[in-house]
Amino acid sequence: MRLPGPEASVTDQEARRESAQVPAGERIPRGRSVGKAQLVNRLNFINFQDQTVLVSLRHLAYDSSVTLRARPLPCAGERLDCRWAEEAGVGAVLTTYGFEFLLIPDGRKYLVVNSELVTLDEEGFSLVLPVTCREFEARRIKRHAGVDVEVEMIQNAALLKGELDDFTPVSVRISGATLSPATLQWFNPERELNLRLARNGAIVHSGPFEMVSQRVDGDSSTLVLRQLTHAIQRFKPRRYRTNRQQLVPSPNIVFNHPLIDKRVNLKVLDISGTGLGVEESEGESVLMAGLILPGVRLVFGPGFSLELTAQVVSRNPQGDGTVRCGLVILDMDVKDHVKILSLLHQAADRKSYVCTEVDLNDLWDFFFETGFIYPGKYAHFQANKEEIKRLYAKLYRDNPQIARHFINLDRGAILGHLAMVRLYRDSWMIHHHAARKSMVRAGLAVLERVGEYLNELDNFAFAHLRFVYCYYRPDNKFPRRVFGGYAAQETDRNACSEDRFAYFHFRPSGSGPEALPSPWDLAESSRFDLTEVASFYRFRSGGLLTEAFDLNPGVAFDDDLEREYRALGFAKDKLYYSLRKEGALKAFFLVNRTDAGFNMAELTNCVTAMVLDDDVPATLVTAALEIISRGYEAGGMPVLAYPESWVQKAQVPAEKSYLLWILNLQYTDHYFEFCETLFSSPAKGRPGSGER
Repeated sequence: MRLPGPEASVTDQEARRESAQVPAGERIPRGRSVGKAQLVNRLNFINFQDQTVLVSLRHLAYDSSVTLRARPLPCAGERLDCRWAEEAGVGAVLTTYGFEFLLIPDGRKYLVVNSELVTLDEEGFSLVLPVTCREFEARRIKRHAGVDVEVEMIQNAALLKGELDDFTPVSVRISGATLSPATLQWFNPERELNLRLARNGAIVHSGPFEMVSQRVDGDSSTLVLRQLTHAIQRFKPRRYRTNRQQLVPSPNIVFNHPLIDKRVNLKVLDISGTGLGVEESEGESVLMAGLILPGVRLVFGPGFSLELTAQVVSRNPQGDGTVRCGLVILDMDVKDHVKILSLLHQAADRKSYVCTEVDLNDLWDFFFETGFIYPGKYAHFQANKEEIKRLYAKLYRDNPQIARHFINLDRGAILGHLAMVRLYRDSWMIHHHAARKSMVRAGLAVLERVGEYLNELDNFAFAHLRFVYCYYRPDNKFPRRVFGGYAAQETDRNACSEDRFAYFHFRPSGSGPEALPSPWDLAESSRFDLTEVASFYRFRSGGLLTEAFDLNPGVAFDDDLEREYRALGFAKDKLYYSLRKEGALKAFFLVNRTDAGFNMAELTNCVTAMVLDDDVPATLVTAALEIISRGYEAGGMPVLAYPESWVQKAQVPAEKSYLLWILNLQYTDHYFEFCETLFSSPAKGRPGSGER
């Protein structure tokens, strides 16, 4: 029992103030008339939920009142029996206070019952239910009771802890014994403070608040705080934002509210790959800006729902009794996210498909007809064609999280194609870009869809997407115009870099040495070797290769991705070798081994050789490659050699040149601005493979 104390909420106090303004003998607030049947139903619901009603008692001699809580018993309709929620001390109160009226809270409304009292004692009271009672609104937004929510208030290194009593999306009421009057003096009520709300040890909200009021009751206090912001910036702002689609039919979000432990079901107004918008009734709203919502189900229909974690980033009253709230996706299963993107890309362009099932015969026919698989390329993998067919069946039908494909499809015919594969921890390679000769627009369309995909995913840790890269031939007009054009324009090598490699197939003789002649040595690389490689590359290029290819010592030797490949049934090994002379690093070999045909130019199944000293003889590099090649199948080992100037100086016969283009996705605004300008005029050149 509280007399009148912090147990009475702000709305309770408002109710008492309003009733106090009514002349004596007429203490029934003005409001809508409510019949007995509705009153009885409300009382029985409160009993069913084990909740309480408020009883106003007025002093028999003085003009003062107190409010006690009581539990209503099941009611048949004529008489109401209640028991005190707290019996201690009630007897003393009843010697000087008499029954005034009954307040039945209902969120932002109250039912006020002024009726004939039958009994009143230390156990409870009984009264005759009136034919009608009055209902009035105590507040604009319903106040919701908190459930097991821990609160921390922080201001200038002062920390206070308490519990959440109730909240609205704009204010909270907290109380607790640790909110003592002494420690509260450390807080300046005229300055903002930071409030943190936690459930089961997990923080679900943190943000700036201001103190509206405080009430002291012995060693504990009750505070009412108001939120100072109704929008947060979760991620770095960008110019090119993802487009939200209005799906028909629109899905719903269903979740347990973390503060009130109540099931909430809201209609989605629009959705993108990064977030969604929902609408609430303002009076019943429960979404507070900054609130994290774990376990949200995005429900499209019976049996079709996706789970995610979201955060409310904005709350905007619309002036018509509704509130529009923006939510950003924080986390979800990557396969489920692809399902959302597939729907959204279809909504934007009915010909665009993300990771859709395709007939493999049609796909191979497309690759050959477009010239993507030309005779020279086919000669390298035709011996393994049956194994490659099985490999692509797994990639295109099982849709593993290490691979993505984007297809422009019209009436069953594949018009354009582009794929991505995750070869490093946070880096994806763009490859297999092709389009039919008569469908240049289809090639642009799949490239645009990939751009949208990257723009929607680069903030998500589950996507492992910090860099995208591709290899392309300098004489291939389309990638040279798009990728090369942007690289030439971008002056910041931290945003985009381009490096030239010589490419050739190393064919081992089969009779190479087991070891190199002294003072040369080939061994597995050390952390120091990787530091040397990074220093060399930074001096020679200043680009993104060492970071994008996981060549930093801190991450190079812990490759979870290899285990992920194997769990999915794919082969992947990554090894590092160092060629040293008298202990000094002269050349470095990054060895990638995947299933044959994983990339048709074998750029995922090759050796990247970086020669740090231009004077290293070709014979020593050849001898090192001879030893390394023993881990590859017969038929030759693809090699990408850097810098190309060493290949020319050492007169190593190269088959072709490749440009390695890498984009840092923290700079996507620059890239999209370039593409917007580029594609606003008619495209020149036919889309073709990024590795032809």
